[in-house]
Amino acid sequence: MTQITIIGGGVAGLCVARSLRDRGADVRVIDRHGALGPHACSWWAGGMLAPFCEGENAEEPVVRLGQEAADWWDAKTHAVNRCGTLVISPTRDKAELIRFGRRTSNFETISGADIDVLEPDLAGRFNTGLLFKDEAHLSPRLALSHLRDGLIADGVTFETADADPEVYARGGLTVDCRGFQARDTITDLRGVKGEMLILSCKDVTLNRPVRLLHPRIPLYVVPRGDGIFMLGATMIESSQKSHVTARSLLELLSAAYALNPAFGEAEVLEIGVDARPAFPDNLPRIRRNGNLIRANGLFRHGFLLAPAMARMVAEMIFDNTRPEMMDEASA
Repeated sequence: MTQITIIGGGVAGLCVARSLRDRGADVRVIDRHGALGPHACSWWAGGMLAPFCEGENAEEPVVRLGQEAADWWDAKTHAVNRCGTLVISPTRDKAELIRFGRRTSNFETISGADIDVLEPDLAGRFNTGLLFKDEAHLSPRLALSHLRDGLIADGVTFETADADPEVYARGGLTVDCRGFQARDTITDLRGVKGEMLILSCKDVTLNRPVRLLHPRIPLYVVPRGDGIFMLGATMIESSQKSHVTARSLLELLSAAYALNPAFGEAEVLEIGVDARPAFPDNLPRIRRNGNLIRANGLFRHGFLLAPAMARMVAEMIFDNTRPEMMDEASA
């Protein structure tokens, strides 16, 4: 049985562990924090499995490879909601909706009456929208917990340690999935700051993620159930992840209020800040040097692209194929 060590227990590490274990590998995961928690970038993810919407500003591989995500997460965690994505804009920003439609695909244009039926708590507020009915979403924390529990049940071991991938690679096959923590050895990795809120608003019910387009700060609201919503998110070229900025907080809450004024009475349960690991073109990379494989750079597409990246790592190890995401300079 092939023995493989994975360094990093976030969404990338857990997905790689699942794909390798499914191929029969003896897998151990080493993470310096041990358990899942707010230290991980994936803890603060929106959880939108929305490849077609991402096509608005993402490269073609994100749209194509992201279409694997919903089925993968559903099979591994049974935690996927397949209700689609609704994209809307205020009447004054209709040009934003037109632009979004021109840059994306696989949607239908719907009327205000259609929106009222799909989302009664938005009734009468929007004249038109785009419905991406084949998209899905999940609760990141619940999905990661299910994924980790399934790995443990299947014999994957978890260790808490601040591990050096290069040291472990001397003793056997090792996959570095540390995300932004790996910037010490991946020199072209940068941080993109994301800020988001978790709100409790019992007066609003949404059945699917809603994207409200705005020229300055596009907003997404993802329902978590029981009146809980994830509200996000900014993209700031910064590796700082200590605090949310006052401007971001103001603009996120103002956008939520524009979506439905009832959000003005919401309780702010959590404020999250993370530094997403990204390469210059915002596409992930798989790099290999002997026994050391580095899988990184998921940017804002962690849950969307981690299954495809994990599949490629497994195929490289077991089928001796060259991953689409592999750098040409890799050994």
